[in-house]
Amino acid sequence: MAEPSVELTVERLSKLGEGVAHWDGRAVFIQGGLPGDVLQVRVTPDGKVLRGALERVLTPAPQRRAPSCALFERCGGCDWLALTEAGQREAHQEIVLSALERTAGVARSDLNLLPTRIFPKTLGYRRRAVLHWGPEGLGYFGRRSHRHLAVESCPILSEPLGVLPGKLSPLLAVISRETAAVHLLSEGAQVAVALELKGPVRPKHREAADRVIRAGLAVGVVLTPKEGSAELLGRPVLKGFAPLRPDVPLYFRPDAFSQAHEQGASGLAEAALGLLKVQKDEDVLELYSGNGFFSAALASQGKSVVAVEGASVSCGLAQRSAAEGKLGNLRIIQGDVGKVCEGLVREGRRFEVMLADPPRTGAPGIAEWAAGLRVKRVLFVACEVEGLVAGARELVARGFKPSQLQLLEMFPQTRHIEVLLTFFHTAEAR
Repeated sequence: MAEPSVELTVERLSKLGEGVAHWDGRAVFIQGGLPGDVLQVRVTPDGKVLRGALERVLTPAPQRRAPSCALFERCGGCDWLALTEAGQREAHQEIVLSALERTAGVARSDLNLLPTRIFPKTLGYRRRAVLHWGPEGLGYFGRRSHRHLAVESCPILSEPLGVLPGKLSPLLAVISRETAAVHLLSEGAQVAVALELKGPVRPKHREAADRVIRAGLAVGVVLTPKEGSAELLGRPVLKGFAPLRPDVPLYFRPDAFSQAHEQGASGLAEAALGLLKVQKDEDVLELYSGNGFFSAALASQGKSVVAVEGASVSCGLAQRSAAEGKLGNLRIIQGDVGKVCEGLVREGRRFEVMLADPPRTGAPGIAEWAAGLRVKRVLFVACEVEGLVAGARELVARGFKPSQLQLLEMFPQTRHIEVLLTFFHTAEAR
């Protein structure tokens, strides 16, 4: 039976960034469809759902625009580049509110929705990236696939990084088969690179890294073998300053997590600390603390801070920052977050405030930890809706009441959105 070609009107965007329309009583997910579009699509089954292959835009949505990147149709990165920034904000807000309502049981009326924070740069803002090798050089994965797309330059990357894909490819081509990924990081005008290797570090890898440094493309390179310790060539540890604490250094490495939006980082810290309102007599527990991005600001407000992070590289950077910043009330613990929290519960520790900034997979067990540690206020930081709603569902079930919701446009041109959601304890939770 031939797949039907039909005319559909896109109603909204899904949490994965696809247009959603309805046909024959069922939802149809359309890659590239925008709310208000009238489209000609070919409907095909994909497991339990229907997908619409876009054939033609019959009537464009009011907020549709011409994409500013020639690779938009093929690249898997900026999936919302054809949607105006105002349209992106509307879609992000609706996706978050709908997901919390449907999946976590958090009604919109229960939330104090704050105005979305936006930042001047909507292109050229991204200060870190991961590149992969393909037959034609370094690049990204294609849209909804693992097909490789070679990239010479990228308009979403910060100015020091934007032209690096094309410049690095010839210098690193000799080790392309032995490299799983190339990580880029900028801090101001400085750039560092990490080469994620498929095996051990060999002399040819050191030679390739040295070529990158001598060419002036990076101040340092980290070689990360599949097993064992990383090797540092040049000066790949970049120095900045902790948000809200310009007196405290903050260190970065390209093989460790850091906030992506170079302008939005300080806004994120400002929003988080403003929501938490930490008092001078309060003890704070910071989970998934990374390189100490929030830690210094928390330490300046609270009585004490215990920061927990699993990645050894990030912990080392945070400890260096804390030592040089003389943060005597900050204790950094390296270890599995869940196991550390369980240990703190057994010790009978109590914390008034908890800040959790987990990876996209979320923080399973967060409500158990918060209840066991008698936490009064929780701030959940998320860049993935699924992790957010899973955490919210747990916390609500343990008697924590959601309160303030803050969205920050830290990933313009994409479906991703940074979200801050606060929770307050109820009598039952204590």
